[in-house]
Amino acid sequence: MSDRTGSTASYRQRESGYRDKALKMYPWVCGRCAREFTYSNLSQLTVHHIDHNHDNNPGDGSNWELLCLYCHDHEHSKYSIYNGENGSAVIPGEKSPQVKHNPFANLKSLIDEKK
Repeated sequence: MSDRTGSTASYRQRESGYRDKALKMYPWVCGRCAREFTYSNLSQLTVHHIDHNHDNNPGDGSNWELLCLYCHDHEHSKYSIYNGENGSAVIPGEKSPQVKHNPFANLKSLIDEKK
């Protein structure tokens, strides 16, 4: 699996580094819903990359914001485009599947028939 899915050791190590920095830099509050976190529920607070590039980790934290699990999922869902054919998400910038159905393919002939 790729680093993008968070499944490899190098991804987890990199994530651990910027997460620790972000938690020291920012208050433990979700940047969207303002939910406050403590040590007991800190695992539910995530680091969101504003530009969606997990390799862009400036030392000043300008590409990070802390979001709760729910707001983080919602933020990423806004950037997904769903393909109605198979329900898979397509991430902007990646090649999307070809659309095969054109609902207006025979529109001209239908209009001409009515004339």
